[in-house]
Amino acid sequence: MSTTISNVKPRPGDPAITPALVAEHGITPFEYDKLLGLLGREPTFTELGIVSALWSEHCSYKHSRPVLKSLPTKAPYVLQGPGENAGVISVGDGWAVAFKIESHNHPSAVEPYQGAATGVGGILRDVFTMGARPIAMLNSLRFGSLDTPRVRWLVSGVVKGIGDYGNCIGVPTVAGDVMFDPAYEGNPLVNAMCVGLMREDELITAKAEGIGNPILAVGARTGRDGIHGASFASEDLSAENEAKRPRVQVGDPFTEKLLLEASLELIRSGHIVAIQDMGAAGLTSSSAEMAERGDVGVVIDVTKVPVREEGMTPYEILLSESQERMLVVAKRGHEDAAKAILRKWELQAEVIGEVIAEPVYRVVEGDRVVAEFPGSRLVTECPQYHPEARESEAIVALRARDPHAVPERAEEADAVWTLVQLLSSPTIANKRWIYRQYDSQVRTSTVVGPGGADAAVVRLRGTNKALALKTDCNSRYVYLDPRMGGRIAVAEAARNVACTGGRPMAITNCLNFGNPKKPEVFFQFREAVHGMGDACRALGTPVTGGNVSLYNENPQGAVFPTPTIGMVGLIENIDHVTRSGFRTAGDAIVLLGDCTDELGASEYLSRVHNLTIGAVPVVDLDHEKRLVDALLAAIAEGSVRSAHDVSEGGFAVALAECCMADEDHVWGAEVELAAATDVTPRSLLWGEAQGRVLVSTPTAEAVLATATAHGIAARVIGRVTKEKRLIIRAGARTLDTPLVPLSDAYFNAIPALMQRAATATA
Repeated sequence: MSTTISNVKPRPGDPAITPALVAEHGITPFEYDKLLGLLGREPTFTELGIVSALWSEHCSYKHSRPVLKSLPTKAPYVLQGPGENAGVISVGDGWAVAFKIESHNHPSAVEPYQGAATGVGGILRDVFTMGARPIAMLNSLRFGSLDTPRVRWLVSGVVKGIGDYGNCIGVPTVAGDVMFDPAYEGNPLVNAMCVGLMREDELITAKAEGIGNPILAVGARTGRDGIHGASFASEDLSAENEAKRPRVQVGDPFTEKLLLEASLELIRSGHIVAIQDMGAAGLTSSSAEMAERGDVGVVIDVTKVPVREEGMTPYEILLSESQERMLVVAKRGHEDAAKAILRKWELQAEVIGEVIAEPVYRVVEGDRVVAEFPGSRLVTECPQYHPEARESEAIVALRARDPHAVPERAEEADAVWTLVQLLSSPTIANKRWIYRQYDSQVRTSTVVGPGGADAAVVRLRGTNKALALKTDCNSRYVYLDPRMGGRIAVAEAARNVACTGGRPMAITNCLNFGNPKKPEVFFQFREAVHGMGDACRALGTPVTGGNVSLYNENPQGAVFPTPTIGMVGLIENIDHVTRSGFRTAGDAIVLLGDCTDELGASEYLSRVHNLTIGAVPVVDLDHEKRLVDALLAAIAEGSVRSAHDVSEGGFAVALAECCMADEDHVWGAEVELAAATDVTPRSLLWGEAQGRVLVSTPTAEAVLATATAHGIAARVIGRVTKEKRLIIRAGARTLDTPLVPLSDAYFNAIPALMQRAATATA
């Protein structure tokens, strides 16, 4: 393919470049001036589209990259950190794990089924392009109130989209977290995480190299779906979103399954040097980023790209986000062998370009040059911004309010009433209506699936090891105190992994925030990232990659800031897997950690009093590290029968969940929760003090000794009973109830809400 420099001229039929057209592409006057300086001339329409995509927030991280550089990313076991399709860590014996989390928020807001389904497809491709076979999927979802017909429509579509795609491709969906709050009413969050397994020597990166090596488009043909998807994800949602439905991609999990198998075979064949998903910004992003990583030039001929629609322009071909496509750099002379592998899997592969020595990014349409940029500067010289950061005075006022000054409702005289209210809160209630739509057992490596423990557990076949996997974030905490909330998000994810017997190893994150140009939003983002960094350093869990999703707001305002954490932990011995539910009557119940008088930012205040106020509970990161160590030591010693952390809803909710974790085997409990005299019964029962875990054990002395050795407060507070009854004596208040009404509230709340007439349309 020729690499002779040609003059770039406007393509016949393309619109003239005007200020209005530039603005329509989301390019500011400052950025347009920078583009003119980069090119030394006016851009073509195709070049304008390329820059619109690559310089969008979704692709360039132009507001977030400087802050992200503060995160810890290294450890001896980190094989690949941020900057590639997925992070990779070593788990010993030559095995490695690739994992990543990403968002598909805006598409899911306007077309929930396809938005969620293609989010799953995209994150799968990010993992198997590293050379890893996907073994588990997780998700983190945020919605408005289930009392709203539109929200029920969104929930139904998103859950079905996730389930259908994952079930069809044959990767188990093993865990997730879901929160409901009016803050997400107009802008749901749909974050998908994938985990894959590989041998360390099978790791491959998306770096174009080898002058003369051919570039192949692999997989599905290119259509007009998803054009400007990256730009769409980089703007606020508005009333015009209905017109943006065409920007939502359409997924095909059956083609994705073929692509998965073909890609892994290609990687192991030795015929290719790099492979990259055509995700956000499609061919444009994949080709430009591969060239930049390899510090080489590339030339792409759009007439060679397999298309499924007549008359597609270079602009459309380059910006299409049609699904199930890959860009591959093959070794020169190995094109036919690579194509043969694709044909075996009933997929197409065509040479569409090559790696060149000339430091340019060039797109041609036959003999016509339609776009040309100098070297890697198209990627590296994207503008970077340092917005003003200022905390909202309104949020400062909310945080300053004293939750203890909120009078109890008359119904709260009966603590059982309050507990039922919390257990029926959709944020706390059992999520089986959701996870039963997912196949969590396909491939038969799932040891503990949804609802069985504080984190999912997936066996590493051929070893005696397993992975503990969890997504987590209490966004109400982040809203009221971003730095503390960011710390808690990481600490709770680590605590959940440890409760299953896993050593927290590393995280991926999906940072969902509003418009970064607003000082109060950028303050939330900056402080939450710094809080995450604090916790990752203290807990030894580096960040291996992730995703930033900004502009999650609509005319009613921004969502709660939601830095979702995807935590991966390693269970060295499969015999150490620990579930959350009580197992045996007569076991002692031990509380690790201390109760405090903290009541602010709690689910209790939100659910019972419709208030989001007060100081966020304080997390002591040194204590959290010692708690993880103590818990893992006690589990390894064989003295722990079950473990469950105390989080949303507080102690009473956590204890009830321990009793009802297995609906077919319900146990009772009788406990006495004494505390310092300055801790109110309300805080004892419903407060969300950090660093607490409920453990059931046949050998309480051993657990207490291990906790003491690690400097963790621990005490026996009661016993597991055969009688299906929950009794809690909390200071001067006693909660005494059969488990039947609690079970009904916990297991039936979401199904009852979803059974309402949900005929409303978007």
